[in-house]
Parts: sequence; structure tokens; C-alpha cells
Amino acid sequence: MLNQYEAQIPVGNKRIFYDICKRILDFISALAGIIILSPLFLIIMIVVKLDSPGPAIFGHKRLGKNGKIFKCYKFRSMYQNAEEMLKNLTPEQKKEFEENFKLKNDPRITKVGSFLRKTSLDELPQLFNILIGDMSVVGPRPIVEKELEKYGKYADKFLSVKPGLTGFWQANGRSETTYEERVQLDMYYIDNRSLWLDFKIICKTIIAVINKEGAM
Repeated sequence: MLNQYEAQIPVGNKRIFYDICKRILDFISALAGIIILSPLFLIIMIVVKLDSPGPAIFGHKRLGKNGKIFKCYKFRSMYQNAEEMLKNLTPEQKKEFEENFKLKNDPRITKVGSFLRKTSLDELPQLFNILIGDMSVVGPRPIVEKELEKYGKYADKFLSVKPGLTGFWQANGRSETTYEERVQLDMYYIDNRSLWLDFKIICKTIIAVINKEGAM
């Protein structure tokens, strides 16, 4: 699966050119997306509020470039007491959560939240993260601090780039991949990132979302 792409590692002046172009494209894309999708934002916020008590948008602490902690914004897809509900998980669910930091049949997810996750609409507020520069359109998945352990010797490399709204693993299986495969895909992207690869990932992600491939 990985060798279908040619290695295009941006170094030296090429790296600088890539970083500048990527930031410009990120800013323009995020700003345009926020403006165009503002009516959808409003509708989702109303539906989320009507479905269950709590804020429509919440910020969850994630690791950014160089280990910077930032609030990753999402439409709320869980009940407000989701953290408390973790205490009531079965032993099997606790093991699954500790291994993957997610659950296939998560009792914390609301009815509206389930739809938002399947369609990836819950991640739209991350456009604001992209606009202010904490995230990029394409990059490794933003993770919580505890998840960094999963990257082992690759932790520093993982933190060398901004996390993305979408990334190589989302475009290649999404939630169907194991955590070990995610790490491998993230490392491949970091070593081979380029504007062309970013474009391919965006196109594949759109197709995956439309087809609901690997959606939670």
C-alpha cells in the first residue's frame, strides 16, 4: 500500500518552499471553508444542543508541533459526563480503550454524535485550528499526550510536524487500521510529505468519507 507513492522528501530550500506553500494553502482553505460552511456550522450546533445538554463545540487538549499543547475543536459527539462514564466500562471495553484510545461501540456517544462521527462532520471546527496555525489540512492525527507512548522511538519525528484535519492513515482505512499501522502510516507521511502527496490524501479522504469507509 505504501509503495504506490514515490518518496518526495522536502529538504533544504525545497522544505522551506513546501512549508510556506502549505501554510498559505492551509490558511486560504480554512478561511474559505469556514465562510462557505457557516450555515452548516449553525445547523449542527443547534441539533447538538437539542440532542443533549452541554456545549455544541468543545476543545480537547492535544499535542501539536514540537509538543505544544493546544485545544483541538470538535462538535460535541459525546454526553457531557463522558469522562465519568469511562468508570462504568466493562473490563473488555477498558482494555480496548487502553489499547486504541477509542471504542467501537462507545456508550458515551450521543445519537447525533454517532451521525457526526460517521460523516466526519464532528471535525469541521478544526478549520479554526488550521486558520490559527495549530493544525494543517493534512498531517498526522492529533493525539492526546498519553498516546505519544504508542510512537516509541518515533515520538520526536511525530512531533516535528503539525497534526492534520486528515492524514495518510485516514485516507488508507481510517478507523479500520490498527494503532501500529497508524504509526507506520504517519511515519511514512512525515518522510515523504509533499504538496502532491497532500493533494492525493485530500482526494482519497473525500472518497473515503463519501463511501463511509472505516467510519466510527
